Amino acid sequence: MKRFLILLLASASLAGCETAGPPPPIVVPPPPVSEAFRAADFAWSTTPGANRIDGVLAMRTGSVRYSCSGSTVILMPQTPWSQRRVTTLYGSPTAATVPVDVVRARTPPAPPEFNRFVRTSPCAGDRFTFGNLADGTWFLITLARPSTAGGAQVAVMRRVETRGGRPIQVVLGGS
Repeated sequence: MKRFLILLLASASLAGCETAGPPPPIVVPPPPVSEAFRAADFAWSTTPGANRIDGVLAMRTGSVRYSCSGSTVILMPQTPWSQRRVTTLYGSPTAATVPVDVVRARTPPAPPEFNRFVRTSPCAGDRFTFGNLADGTWFLITLARPSTAGGAQVAVMRRVETRGGRPIQVVLGGS
């Protein structure tokens, strides 16, 4: 019996030495998207394309109509950097109407080379056009003034996508 107990204890202690197998594989997360401005991210937007944006500002708040006539409409290519910027300024990466003073207070400086990727068009009669655009995603931005005195000027932003050489109709400030 004594011998059986010694064998049992020896077997139990050897069972505790069993190996667990290979360690689990090390998972390396993808590198984070760079926070830095990179001109290469904007390069796609400089290629001439067959797309066109025909836009109109059609915005009302109650009985007050807004107009962008006399303002400039900005078209900015979407990149990781510009999307972060738009989200900071407007609180949304898709569409927003924000008081101009709020946007100005949130505006961080942009690198000088950013301006060469931004397109502009005049807003005349609350209409604007951008042509020769590459396929891609863009941000449209303009300032709108109320038709009556005393109202606050607002910045209007909307994300748009151009594809397949087709003109698209965009309504800013519409529901």
